[in-house]
Amino acid sequence: MKKLLVAVAIVLVLLVGAVVALPSLVPADKIKDEVVAQVKAATGRDLTIAGKVSVSAFPSLGVEVNNVALSNPAGFSTKDLVRLGALDVKLKLMPLLSGRVEVDSFVLVDPVVTLEVDRKGKANWVFDSPAAKPAAKAETGGKDKDKGADSTGGSAGLGDIVLGDVRIQNGKLSYIDGPGGTREDVDAINLAVTLKSLDDPLSVKGALTWRAKTIDLGVNVAKPRALIDGKSSNADIMVNSETVKLSFKGDASGGAVPGAKGALELSVPSIRNLAQWATGKPLALEGSGLGPFSLTGQLAAQGAKVGLSQANISLDAIKAKGDFSVDAGGARPSLKGKLDVEALDINPYLPPEKPAGQGGAATSTPAPTGKAAKSDWSDDAIDASGLKAADVDFALSLGSLTVKKIKVGKSALHAVLNNGRLTADLTELALYKGAGKGRVVLDGSQPGIGLDADFNLKGLQAEPFLTDAADFTRLEGTGNFDIQVAGRGRTERQLVSSLDGKGAVSFLNGAIKGINLAEMVRNVTTAFTGGGGTQKTDFAELGGSFTITDGIVRNQDLALKSPLLRVEGKGSVELPPRTVHYRVEPKAVASLEGQGGKADLGGVQVPVIVEGPWDNLSYRPDLEAMLKGQAGKAIQDAIGGKAGGLGGILGGSSSSGTDQKKTSPLPINPGGLFGR
Repeated sequence: MKKLLVAVAIVLVLLVGAVVALPSLVPADKIKDEVVAQVKAATGRDLTIAGKVSVSAFPSLGVEVNNVALSNPAGFSTKDLVRLGALDVKLKLMPLLSGRVEVDSFVLVDPVVTLEVDRKGKANWVFDSPAAKPAAKAETGGKDKDKGADSTGGSAGLGDIVLGDVRIQNGKLSYIDGPGGTREDVDAINLAVTLKSLDDPLSVKGALTWRAKTIDLGVNVAKPRALIDGKSSNADIMVNSETVKLSFKGDASGGAVPGAKGALELSVPSIRNLAQWATGKPLALEGSGLGPFSLTGQLAAQGAKVGLSQANISLDAIKAKGDFSVDAGGARPSLKGKLDVEALDINPYLPPEKPAGQGGAATSTPAPTGKAAKSDWSDDAIDASGLKAADVDFALSLGSLTVKKIKVGKSALHAVLNNGRLTADLTELALYKGAGKGRVVLDGSQPGIGLDADFNLKGLQAEPFLTDAADFTRLEGTGNFDIQVAGRGRTERQLVSSLDGKGAVSFLNGAIKGINLAEMVRNVTTAFTGGGGTQKTDFAELGGSFTITDGIVRNQDLALKSPLLRVEGKGSVELPPRTVHYRVEPKAVASLEGQGGKADLGGVQVPVIVEGPWDNLSYRPDLEAMLKGQAGKAIQDAIGGKAGGLGGILGGSSSSGTDQKKTSPLPINPGGLFGR
């Protein structure tokens, strides 16, 4: 036994002596030259080690290298791809002898990595290295010749790795975009990694600085070996800065298709500040909105599929809930989702209205005249490729919507985009006591684009709607709208020229405010001055129907029925040439009936013709038709015809009151008309 102990002691002394003598047996310069040669052969780049190279074998097997640089090829703005102030690597010797890797220290000091794309689009991180030799074929099954390496990606090849002091100190990462002429720098990169073993928690903590703001980072994985073996483990990620906070807590999975599932939280104190920090310039959007934003929900990601369920979204005063999913694994990305918004007020995101005299409508630049003022449809091919960018199935519901002064009630929209065909169904619309539905189909599956639209709205209260929409307070009544239109074309002109459809617009049981036409007929003076804002002309109906054929809109039955007044109209609006040919026939009639009154009563009629291009319409009375009609007959009678000529109309002594009633086309009180 004594001899055995002596033998063991001698062996230990020899081993310790060998370890101590190892650095002298392998000179540092030899290691340096070998590393430089190997890097050159593998990358084609020059590795420069200008500092000291130290090799140690006890108590750890280590190498320390100072002032290291890996060069860029010619043509880049920077000399080096990577520079290191110092690299210190130490492996514990005794565990290494037994097949385990325990890193005593791995420290990068002052690393500087500069990624660059030159003006020709070449990246400096792409190496012109010799072709790799074919890998040795596996002897059997799915495993390599080395039985310790599992080709399925397991952890057998890593053994029992242990990380000690693993750090990056004061690192810098730069990206230079030559074609775009931009540069981004991330400074003060400090990271620390803790991993006792693959079965113990992995912790990564650190911080960096980008655009003068510090970003704190944190990653924790409960069971790293499970991820390496393609299984799942508890994990959390944290990103924290002045402008954005992000956290994820849940499970992460490894393997060929990694994924994550858990709670996601995102908080942004100000969207505007975040955008300015991220882009380097203020957000080009007027209005006061885009302040605080928050998002919470359950994230489920697996490969190309990402879903967010039970989402709660808050932007400024807007609150919403929804579910979303994206699948980017197909020929086109597929997006599905639904969003329920309590109340959506668009006004904070619109530019403020300018007062009159400061860029408003009163001082807008006059439209140019001549050929420059004429607008026309484009003959350029319609690009509908955007409709094929993705497949979408999205449902949106709103408790209310406010746009400027317009207030929309509960509404719902369902949009489906599939292979270039978009179908948007407005399944519910509450608008100023009216209810509406509609559908719009845009078909870009073939060259050009197809349009098929159908809209119906009944019960709209015109006065509050027009007041809020256009500050127009002169029309009362209940509005009903029914419109269908369809067409297809490869250009705007072809599309407009192909439009076919029909529709009807009517306002019932309303009034034109600010003028009393019946009173005007009886007494001109009080009609315009006596009643003030209380004057109005009631009507039973105002509206008509139309047809569209090859882009020509035709109307034959425009009608307004009111006491002492009927207005009829007919004509066309030619969409392809942008012209109008329309005739309006106001008629003063001998009847006080308006609500439900007849439309074919005789009376004084003064037709008005509206015609010309859209940007230069003309309005003129049709004097010839007027003279041939009842007005002309009345003038003839007044000059010298029936009932004593002009004196009869003006209340002269040549006719009695009874005769006046028989010959006058209107129940006019002459004394009231001329203020007597």
